[in-house]
Amino acid sequence: MGLQQAEAAGQYLQDLRFTNVFVSNLQRAIQTAEIILRNNLHSAGIEMVLDPLLRERGFGVAEGRPKEDMKNMANAAGQACRDFTPPGGETLDEVKTRFRKFLKSMFQRMLIDHCSSARPSTSPEFPELPLPTIAGLANDGVENLRTHALVVSHGAFIRVAVRHLVDGLNCSLPEGLKMSQVYSACPNTGICRFVITLQVEENIPRPVAIHCIFINRKDHLASLKGSSSKDGLSSH
Repeated sequence: MGLQQAEAAGQYLQDLRFTNVFVSNLQRAIQTAEIILRNNLHSAGIEMVLDPLLRERGFGVAEGRPKEDMKNMANAAGQACRDFTPPGGETLDEVKTRFRKFLKSMFQRMLIDHCSSARPSTSPEFPELPLPTIAGLANDGVENLRTHALVVSHGAFIRVAVRHLVDGLNCSLPEGLKMSQVYSACPNTGICRFVITLQVEENIPRPVAIHCIFINRKDHLASLKGSSSKDGLSSH
């Protein structure tokens, strides 16, 4: 089922042009990214950057065990499963720190790849665009972007990443999106998209505006059954 979901995601995204691709260095994420790029009509030959910062959250003693075991451990500790850290596991704050490091690395890489020189700090390196109209299409929000990164990671990591973008970086949300959707688990190959405006300060790109286009979209999975919550995609 996982391969079918990746193929469906690749076909859904086939008409988009990615200028950068960042992927967790775990095999299942690499395989997903390879399938997406194989289906893509405009990103032939693009370099796929493997980044351990995008790896799935470490679950310690619960690693590789059924999800029910994790729920039982969380219940015994009197905590919600999504907030529980198994012994030896990675805390949510540690995952958030990894994501923040990845964002800095991604911004710097894209600045080097797409901007010949840094501009004064008063001038955005990537000018802010009007808020896009959401039409339920694969290219929602990216029609006029000259840089467009595909990021392939994993469900628990993406959940923490989305929460940090919304709660920590004051990302704006599309009208009608409920917070329960923002914090929900990402379905396997679910797609999130954010438009980020960067400004260069002392040769360091920093986000000055972040707009969420959609979270956990799974239109491409409509014809498939048995979707699970493991790996997902993020488009910036």
